[in-house]
Amino acid sequence: MENMHLDQHISKQFNTDLEKLRTAVLEMGGLVEGQLADAVKAIETGSMRLAEKVQETEDEVNQYEVNIDAQCTEVLARRQPAASDLRLVLIVSKAIRDLERVGDESSKIARMAIELSDEETDPDGFVELRHMSSNVQKMLNAALDAFARFDVPAALKVMREDKHVDREYKSAIREMVTMMMEDPRSISRVLNIIWSLRALERIGDHARNIAEHVIYLVRGTDVRHISIKEIEKQLDQDQ
Repeated sequence: MENMHLDQHISKQFNTDLEKLRTAVLEMGGLVEGQLADAVKAIETGSMRLAEKVQETEDEVNQYEVNIDAQCTEVLARRQPAASDLRLVLIVSKAIRDLERVGDESSKIARMAIELSDEETDPDGFVELRHMSSNVQKMLNAALDAFARFDVPAALKVMREDKHVDREYKSAIREMVTMMMEDPRSISRVLNIIWSLRALERIGDHARNIAEHVIYLVRGTDVRHISIKEIEKQLDQDQ
């Protein structure tokens, strides 16, 4: 009887530890989402205050990564989780690295905002930047929501959207190159827009990574480096 009570206590404490990890990832995700939104707004408005806020937040994001990583290590050392629970701990460790890199890319956008702050309010390239940033922010939010709900269909939708963002990025870069060829005086300004577009494209990649993590967590299927059609076929076979 004593052993049964002890097992129940350990199981309850372990579930609490796992829930704390999940909650911490979502808290970090919310912080990074705000960082990205502020970075994009800083570019659009030329706000130095917002750009500086994004860069200051980077330290807080980095600390989240360190703290959550330490929690993962502690859970692995103390709990020796079963396979499904082990997947959650491993995925948390991967997801926070993607979130930390989203924070890094947001800081790059903030630096571009500072570079562009002396330019006119709405230079060429802002239309493309606004449109792509809107889609990437939705992707990141959807990826975190899929993680919160362990939602495979939602994760697949994020992965499909990444293909759209990649096409949008290539199209925007062609537009930027044309602008620079037509007006060499715009090169410095347009290059800052290009670096910002590149940062957004990478953020889309990290959102896709988080979606891949969700699928691996829920279904135990590694879907890295394979097409959406192949993923859907593989998931149907696993059901």
